Parts: sequence; C-alpha cells; structure tokens
Amino acid sequence: MENSAADLAIIGSGSGNSLITPFWDSRRVVIAEAGVFGGTCLNVGCIPTKMFVRPAALARVPEEAARLGVVQRTESVDWPGMRDRIFGRIDAISAAGERYRRDDLDHVELISQQVRLTGTHSFESSDGARVDAAQLVIAAGSRAVLPEIPGIDLPHVHTSDTVMRLAELPKRVLVIGGGYIAAEFANVFSAFGSEVVQVHRGAQLLKRADADIASRFTAEAARQWDLRLDRDVTAIRHADDGGVIADLAPSGSPALHAEPGSAERVAADIVLVATGRRPNSDRVGAAEAGLDLHPDGRIAVDSFQRVLSGGKPVRGLYALGDISSAAQLKHVANHEARVVAHNLEHPDDLRESRRDAVPSAVFTDPEVAQVGLTEAEAVTALGAEHVTSYLQAYGDTAYGWALEDSSGVFKVIADRRDGRILGAHVMGYQASNLIQVVISAMSFGIDAHTAARGQYWIHPALMEVAENALLGLDVATPSSAR
Repeated sequence: MENSAADLAIIGSGSGNSLITPFWDSRRVVIAEAGVFGGTCLNVGCIPTKMFVRPAALARVPEEAARLGVVQRTESVDWPGMRDRIFGRIDAISAAGERYRRDDLDHVELISQQVRLTGTHSFESSDGARVDAAQLVIAAGSRAVLPEIPGIDLPHVHTSDTVMRLAELPKRVLVIGGGYIAAEFANVFSAFGSEVVQVHRGAQLLKRADADIASRFTAEAARQWDLRLDRDVTAIRHADDGGVIADLAPSGSPALHAEPGSAERVAADIVLVATGRRPNSDRVGAAEAGLDLHPDGRIAVDSFQRVLSGGKPVRGLYALGDISSAAQLKHVANHEARVVAHNLEHPDDLRESRRDAVPSAVFTDPEVAQVGLTEAEAVTALGAEHVTSYLQAYGDTAYGWALEDSSGVFKVIADRRDGRILGAHVMGYQASNLIQVVISAMSFGIDAHTAARGQYWIHPALMEVAENALLGLDVATPSSAR
C-alpha cells in the first residue's frame, strides 16, 4: 500500500477529533478510527447512558410522590421506543461527524481501520498503508474488561457497549461489578421494572468514594435491588428457559463445583459485565513502539501531555483521554484536548494540563458526586490533627424538608489550619450540580470560611446544604476576614 506523510495524525475520533482546528486548514491531517466515529462518550458512554437515566428517574417519581401525599403510578416503559429515540439521535450525530471528516474536508483523510504504531511518529493500518506524521496524537480510548469466567462469551452477556441496544426490556438482569457503570445500569433496569441482582466481590459499592458515601450508597442500593456483596461469579451457563444461570461463590474462594443445587445461583435473561475498562494502548502497539506504560497499561505522559519514552518526553508525540488518563472522564479528556491543541500549534509555548480538583459523578439513584480527597486520603496526606470535615444531611435544610429526604448528605473536607478545601462528597438529589460550588472554590483557591460567608446563598434553595457543610467546618478565620 502507498505510504503518506501528514502534518498531524490522530488515532481516535473522540476528544481527539476536536484537535482539527482552523489552524490545520492548509495542512494535511490524518485521523484513524477503528470503531464507531465519535468515541466512547457519544456512542456507548456518557450521553446515551444519561438519556436512559433521565426516564429511569421519571419511572421512580411515584415513590417520591407517595412521600409527599401524591399518588402516581408508572403505567409502562416503552424500551424499544426509548432505545430508538436515543440512538436515532446519537447514530445520526456519529454518521454526520464521520461523513464531514471523510468527504467534506479536502485536507483531512479518514482511515476507518485499526492502526498500529510503527514508531513514535508513524503507524500502519490493517491494510498495510503507512502514515508518517510530523506530530502525532494517540487518543484511542479504552474498552470494557471481560473477566475470565466460563460462559462469559454467551450471547446473553453484555457490556455497556451493547446492553443499551437490547431488542426488549429484560425481565431479569444480573449486573457484575460495583463501580459507577454497574451502579448506573442497576438503577436504570430496576427503575424500569426489571428484577436486578447485582453481584460485587467487595464489601461495599463505589470503592473509590469517601467511606461515608460508599456505605450510605451501598445501603440505598440494597434497598432498591437485590445486592449480593463479597461474591464472585464463577460460571455462566444456558438455562432451560432460554436465559442463563450464574454460579456464585464467596469472594476469593475456589469455584464451587459441588452437587447440583448446592451452590448459590442467580437466574437471569441477560448479564451485564461492568468490572472496569482498560486503555487501548495494546491495540495501537504502544509498548512495541517503545512508549512508556503505567502498570495498568496507560500510556505515560508528562504535564504537557507529551508521551514518555525511556522516561523522557518525545517531541511532537502526545496522548490524551482514557488511553493515558487515570480519571477516564470525558471532561478530563476534553480539557486535555484543549491543552494538546494549543501545544500542537505552539510547540515552543507549551501549556500544562490541570490535575487538581477533578470532579466526577455517578448518575444513579441516589446520585453521587465527588471532587478532591476522601477523608481517609486527607488524613494520610496531612495527618488527622490537620483535617476537619463536616457532613450535612439534606433533610436538615428547608428544601430537604420539602423533599422529605432521608438519605442525602453533603460532606466537605478541609485543612483546619488555613481553611483550604481538600474535597467534597455528595449523595442525593442533584448531587452533580450541588457540588459545583465547591469545585469552583477549590479551583480558584477560595478557602472554606470565605466560600461560606463571602456570598449570598438563596434561601430556601437546596444549595444551602453546601453552605451549611462549609459553615460546619472547624477552620481558621483568614486574616482578611478578621
């Protein structure tokens, strides 16, 4: 096949797609995408999942309404209609983006094949075509992990890549995993009326969350669906009714192969495996090209997003998003893409990526959001004597009364010496929005005392839970406020 040269080559069409700015209009650009154009977030991640989360929240309205003296009921759930509405929009966006890059831009070439690096600035497609680039960006994302379980290859077994396109709503769903993807889908299917069993090998869900939040969310999840903790799925097999049977065993124990009926078993129509994601560095041949990798397979980069080889940054070679970021968050990938876009165009005036105050949210029920350190991490970093925290219940505020909320909490952690906010952890209604005020304070260096007392807080808005959490911290008063 013919070799070609490019001013810029990009592997991956998620956040990497945004690197093609007007700066490149008079230059040659090659973008390679082996999967569906637009990347994980658009096609199988953030956007379609939230388009299911919203109707799931509506399906749960009767439960909330009953607390407030209003009788409502969910008549039915139109899964095929919902699915077609969601992917009718998403698939069209993906196709339009692909068509625009492939057909409408004379200076851009789209390679719709798997490519592997042949050096630090070159790659080869599966049909043998080679591209050499003056600058190269690796933004090839990540993929779902499938554990080694007998029966994991049965057609009943899905990941987040496929489960949203099911032909019909399953009556029985087995969810394997205890992280954010598992929590979101367990909530969605449960809200729609499916019988959900969630199996997790740990003692609590959301292991990366603050301990107060993890324990509270685990209790709420167990209230809403069948939660089996400290369990491993040891085998999946066909059942006579057309579904599957999954064998469970205590975590860490040998698989149970005793007499039929002696093991713990779960019957399901489908199985959703949500045990994590791995970076696609192996698929692009990063190790073979001499690039440095973290133990989990992520491509190592410096603060400017330059890829490291032998511990040193390679000029003109960048990586961004899930393939290099521990966060695996779309807003982080977008930030890194803005940094890389600048650095590609201004190689002698490099900008650094921000690695502090990175927030995340789990769009389940109840919603969970977090930023910064957990309390345990803060104590390890600073010592217990320098850490203060306060946990404010939603139900102890005026709007919390209106909600009749009994589970929502807003927790803030700070350095008691100067009021520097170290982290915030929220569980409850609109957690992903309520936490933003603390993200802003952390990002702009506003101490807890000033954040709490230096602005008006609308009464009786729910945001008062954030105000009260900040007011509850035992922090020093800054000299400017004395």
